[in-house]
Amino acid sequence: MAATFAIFPLPSFHFHKRHSTRQRFGSLNGAVFSRTTSSSILNLYHAKRRNYPSTTTLAVATDSSIHQNQSQSGSEDKIVLPTNESSETLLRIRHTCAHVMAMAVQKLFPDAKVTIGPWIENGFYYDFDIESLTDNDLKKIKKEMDRIISRNLPLVREEVSRDEALRRIMALNEPYKIEILESIKEEPITIYHIGEEWWDLCAGPHVDSTGKINKKAVELESIAGAYWRGDERKPMLQRIYGTAWENEEQLKAYLHFKEEAKRRDHRRLGQDLDLFSIQLNSYRDFPIRVAELGTVYRYELSGSLHGLFRVRGFTQDDAHIFCLEDQIKDEIRGVLDLTEEILLKFGFDKYEVNLSTRPEKSVGNDDIWEKATSALKDALDDKGWTYQIDEGGGAFYGPKIDLKIEDALGRKWQCSTIQVDFNLPQRFDITYVDSNGERKRPILIHRAVLGSLERFFGVLIEHYAGDFPLWLSPIQARVLPVTDAQLEYCNDVTNYLKMKGIRAEVCHGERLPKLIRIAEKQKIPLMAVVGAKEVETKSVTVRSRFGGELGTMSVDDLISRINLATENPSSIHHFHISN
Repeated sequence: MAATFAIFPLPSFHFHKRHSTRQRFGSLNGAVFSRTTSSSILNLYHAKRRNYPSTTTLAVATDSSIHQNQSQSGSEDKIVLPTNESSETLLRIRHTCAHVMAMAVQKLFPDAKVTIGPWIENGFYYDFDIESLTDNDLKKIKKEMDRIISRNLPLVREEVSRDEALRRIMALNEPYKIEILESIKEEPITIYHIGEEWWDLCAGPHVDSTGKINKKAVELESIAGAYWRGDERKPMLQRIYGTAWENEEQLKAYLHFKEEAKRRDHRRLGQDLDLFSIQLNSYRDFPIRVAELGTVYRYELSGSLHGLFRVRGFTQDDAHIFCLEDQIKDEIRGVLDLTEEILLKFGFDKYEVNLSTRPEKSVGNDDIWEKATSALKDALDDKGWTYQIDEGGGAFYGPKIDLKIEDALGRKWQCSTIQVDFNLPQRFDITYVDSNGERKRPILIHRAVLGSLERFFGVLIEHYAGDFPLWLSPIQARVLPVTDAQLEYCNDVTNYLKMKGIRAEVCHGERLPKLIRIAEKQKIPLMAVVGAKEVETKSVTVRSRFGGELGTMSVDDLISRINLATENPSSIHHFHISN
């Protein structure tokens, strides 16, 4: 059986350095979604799957919305931009622009070595072996391109033998072109000249002359690094991206589209609106703490099922801490402090603590095991907790701390676990960049404070014998009318209590003595009795399950005393009245 209950409505968290308590939900490939976003997406998904429209309908709807937005922004004339597939002229322009750009670069930077320069979806690029370029260099290159275009130089195709092509390339000292030539299997080799000043290995096609290019419809966009042949073991080249169109109007339309796409970029909006985050980390970002309430399942034999202590579906308060080696001790100490704070809140103050060390078969070297084990010992010593050493009892991937809590009957229950893990960071190839710019592997710490929530809830019920502390009780106060004549006032009181964050309800339909017996049997901490006098004076007469009759008081006074009792650890069971 799988247990279901809602006493711990805790959200999942992803802790950030900037927003250490920001609620986060869901994770995929390092992306973490905000709670609101995840809920909205799931609601939309469930709604759509009941009556899902066709793909064609969705595409038309999307198109219409884009056109509508353009109309609202004042763009009434729609320009349909051509593509390389729909316009061979545009393809030729872009291919020629790549050659013109390479010619311009080598005029300005004679030592630059050329590689390849194809047309692409919205323009062209060319890769150069050259010192790092700047945005100011782009402006110079564009001016030189404009001069070449204005000269209306012809583009001439020439066929040569492989040997002749190699001779010409070697004369120019272009090593990358030699490699390109070796990869060409067809004969003869084709070369395209721009006038009589520059040439390149190329199969075409191109425009007839540079004058066929509208220089006002060309723009250089950006510079990026690119490994030769996409191989990180080979030289890093400088790639210049450009865009080219048939006329100036098309360029303006493209730039408008590009700006609009930038405005809608989910990466920027996601960060600005705090919708999600993607973790690409430096050593400065550590420690990184990620926690969730994760539900897991295992098929237990029916004979082994035992209430909430052994179920087939259960939820764990799981967390993973990524840290550096020298941060292990402080992170372990932080988890110990958190564990103590939470367990004390639930009324558990007696623990049995075990430190399990390296087993015979393990992963990781001696040095890291020694550092991790020492860090766990130091954290426990700093905490002042007595603990036992379980020699060889650790997991194969790291040492751990186990904590057992002692209940009201002196029984001990396995609860909290703090586990150092050397294995998963290696298995998942998790790395960070250290202060020297080198990639290193972080330490992973698993932690569960309560463990299985279902199991902990079962322990909690037995520990208190169902008499939960006032702060934890599912119903904190029950409002009881002497007769139904006071029911309206009782409802008003209950609604007011709920508005103030008090878990309250009304119970009626029986004589008052029976209503009180029912409340005591159901272990309700507080009863607010309402008769004719209480209605007249706008008050309630309070009876505590632990303290008996507490007297008559205003509803606001009742609320303030409930708040005081729930905030005060010494009042964990009792509700006191101070006259």
